[in-house]
Amino acid sequence: MFGNLTFGRRLAAGFGFAGLILLLIAGIAYRTTNSLIDNETWVAHTIQVRVTLTELRSYLKDAETGQRGYLLTGTDSYLQPYEDAIAHIGEIFELAQKLTSDNPSQQRRLAILSPVIDAKLAELRRAIDVRKTQGLDPALKIVEAGDGKIAMDRIRAIIAEADQEEADLLVKRGAEAQASAQLATSFVLWGSAIGVIAVAAIGWFITNSLGNLIGGAVGQVQSSSAELQAAATQQATGAKEQSTATSEITTTISELLVTSRQIAESAQRVAHVAEQTAESARAGHKTVDVTHDSISGIRRQVDQIVAHMLELGKKSQEIGSVLDIVSELAEQTNILAINATIEAAGAGESGKRFSVVADEIRKLADRVGGSTKEIRTLIDDVRSAVNTTVMATETGSKAVDAGSKQFGDVASAFKQISGLVSTTTETAREIELSTKQQATAVEQVNIAIANVAQASKETEASSSQTLQTASQLASLSKDLLRVIRPEAA
Repeated sequence: MFGNLTFGRRLAAGFGFAGLILLLIAGIAYRTTNSLIDNETWVAHTIQVRVTLTELRSYLKDAETGQRGYLLTGTDSYLQPYEDAIAHIGEIFELAQKLTSDNPSQQRRLAILSPVIDAKLAELRRAIDVRKTQGLDPALKIVEAGDGKIAMDRIRAIIAEADQEEADLLVKRGAEAQASAQLATSFVLWGSAIGVIAVAAIGWFITNSLGNLIGGAVGQVQSSSAELQAAATQQATGAKEQSTATSEITTTISELLVTSRQIAESAQRVAHVAEQTAESARAGHKTVDVTHDSISGIRRQVDQIVAHMLELGKKSQEIGSVLDIVSELAEQTNILAINATIEAAGAGESGKRFSVVADEIRKLADRVGGSTKEIRTLIDDVRSAVNTTVMATETGSKAVDAGSKQFGDVASAFKQISGLVSTTTETAREIELSTKQQATAVEQVNIAIANVAQASKETEASSSQTLQTASQLASLSKDLLRVIRPEAA
């Protein structure tokens, strides 16, 4: 398979193989280097865990020391280490849990350690409170009970176990880091040596292959040149026959060209008529839109008429109410008139009553006059409403007329479209006739093509040989060109 490749592809394959080897070596070196970096990171992580455990133990010891100093002296300043430790113990413990979240055994130890620390801190706090309230002796009895010592010893043991496990991990990870470093160094050294050897071997192989390729190509070019000359002689006769057939094809194509022009003219007419049809259709569409708007205006006018009619009914109701008031005033006026007549009969000292009655009559008269004015105003409003209704009706009538006219325009536009469609039909018939003429011309083209095919068969044998020889010569020429003048290829 490699022998069928060109020189350029051989060269690319060789250097590609060498590059693949170097890439493989680089990938392995990169992986080992990353492993080394990861190991170093885990070493630093283990050291941080041990430091955190040491700090936790130190703060617990400070808390115990501060408590004992306060118990012995009773001075609050001795509680400073205790208070500082209490402020940091929880934070340090949480940090230890976070750092060992990947280690189940350490998590179990911390879970056991947490209640023990709480018990120890509670014992310290209880002794301090007793010292403050009851004195030294009761506080010392709490210390002498030994619960605090037991808790502290347990804390130290658990922390020591956790620290020992981290120390073992530190040793293990240090060894892994050293092994990764040695492996990375070995891969870099041996990989570089293998890459140099591979490149040298590929260079030698390509040089040797190049010499063989040039020698074989030169010999094949010489033999192929003679074969190509004989094949060219055979093709000359076939070319003459093909020339005659080509003349017949040219004449037929001329006739086909004339027919094609007629089809083009007819198609142009169809396009023009179609454009007019489209314009008429658009005009009809616009007319329909305008008619629709007119009908909408009529509808709005009718709605307005209805609204005014409703207003007219409302005003009529108000007129009825006012007439009722007028009727009531008339009755009261009659009653007062009768009373005034009676009082007039008893004229004399009691004539003052007439003035009161007269005043009431005047007030009633005023009310009658006001009601009369209201009636007059309402009547005017009714008239105005009626007038508005009449105007709205007239406007609606005009809108109906406009709509009728628009529908007439629509009818005219669609009539014009009908005429254009008829013209389009006639044009289509002309196109059909031209198409038939073109079909006849195509038949003549087929006959001429058959003659060309016959001539092509006679030249097929020599053409195949010529093509094969020419292909070989072209391939060899390209190989030589790539070898001798790469920039020309």
